[in-house]
Amino acid sequence: MHKEILEKIRSHQALVGVVGLGYVGLPLVREFTTGGCSVLGFDIDPEKVQKLMDGQSYIEHIASQTVQTMVDSGKFQATTDFDRLGEPDAILICVPTPLTKMREPDMTYIEKTTAAIAKTLRKGQLIVLESTTYPGTTREVMLPILEKASGLSVGQDFYLAFSPEREDPGRKDYTTKTIPKVVGGYDKPSLELATAIYECAVDTVVPVSSCEAAEAAKILENTYRCVNIALVNELKVLFDRMNIDVWEVIRAASTKPFGFTAFYPGPGLGGHCIPIDPFYLSWKAREYGMATRFIELAGEINVSMPHFVIHKTMESLNEAGKAMKGSKILVLGLAYKKDVDDVRESPSLELIELLKQRGAKVDYNDPHVPRTHKMREYDLKMTSVKLTPEKLASYDAVLISTDHSSYDYDFIVQNSQLVIDTRNATKNVKTGRKKIVKA
Repeated sequence: MHKEILEKIRSHQALVGVVGLGYVGLPLVREFTTGGCSVLGFDIDPEKVQKLMDGQSYIEHIASQTVQTMVDSGKFQATTDFDRLGEPDAILICVPTPLTKMREPDMTYIEKTTAAIAKTLRKGQLIVLESTTYPGTTREVMLPILEKASGLSVGQDFYLAFSPEREDPGRKDYTTKTIPKVVGGYDKPSLELATAIYECAVDTVVPVSSCEAAEAAKILENTYRCVNIALVNELKVLFDRMNIDVWEVIRAASTKPFGFTAFYPGPGLGGHCIPIDPFYLSWKAREYGMATRFIELAGEINVSMPHFVIHKTMESLNEAGKAMKGSKILVLGLAYKKDVDDVRESPSLELIELLKQRGAKVDYNDPHVPRTHKMREYDLKMTSVKLTPEKLASYDAVLISTDHSSYDYDFIVQNSQLVIDTRNATKNVKTGRKKIVKA
């Protein structure tokens, strides 16, 4: 059976199923269809499914024409009918892995998806988890559900693997196709099949010895970034007290041709990976009686950054003879990073909430996010305001949270009363620098 499935994959006759058609799943669909595979996409949101089947994209960096081409080719179909999970030969799971309010892993989406797959699991199917999680999830959480509900055995009847997503929305230098794909299998047949399926869509596949090794590789990537960002965030606070520009210091240190990699401070961590994934590892470490002090400290520092920004904003308003309560504040940028429409875990959301809690009247502008939508923790019900000289002048402070390239920072500073810059976005502004406060 294993050899038959392998030949089916290598001849591009295998049907690929992708569960979760968001920022990870939809780019994956694009690469598999481009590579000549047929794809059946699953999502719980009927509006998303309808848009896709109408040839419309809801993700900014994937053009609607791309979706239309996928549909017109006959190689892509999207559905909300999870009873069809028995059809694909390989099922790739791209669902959220958030934290609970207690900062513990929330396995709800993985567990529900796995249970849905188990209902229709048939012999010969390959199941691959892509969602970032702690080492052991594939074997300890998914496998028991799959075997118990289906009565089938892994390695004999079906195959299981983990391959972490490495999406970075908005990047121009790398794509889903060109980013190397780490793959770990439950056993050798599972690894061989998972490697073969991804070779249909990506340029480079990197096999590792186990699901756990692949899970740990992704956690290491994100923890590395989390800890280093926390370091520069802490130095930002220190250097602020010392009246030293942290951005200038980083720029100077970056001139060293070896031994230094630049990381940059900000108003907090955003995106689905870095604010969440390290906490998955620290939670799992407790099972082994170990405290991951670097991770916990980094998380503590990064979580505090929105509060530092609010404090700097309050100080700056105070120096202008104004109180935070009753002040009009415009937040520039709702997305978690520049030039994308992705607002997952964006620090801008928390900044808006904190400002409102302190009595400020808050608006936002983001050319990539025309209006807010309901999320797991936020439902701001706000619409992006237009940037005009009169509008900018009407705010007591303009807070730059996301440094989109489309913003004219000279125009913004020129027409604002006070600018709180959390991203060093105004570094090239020549006039009105006395209005700028780095935060």
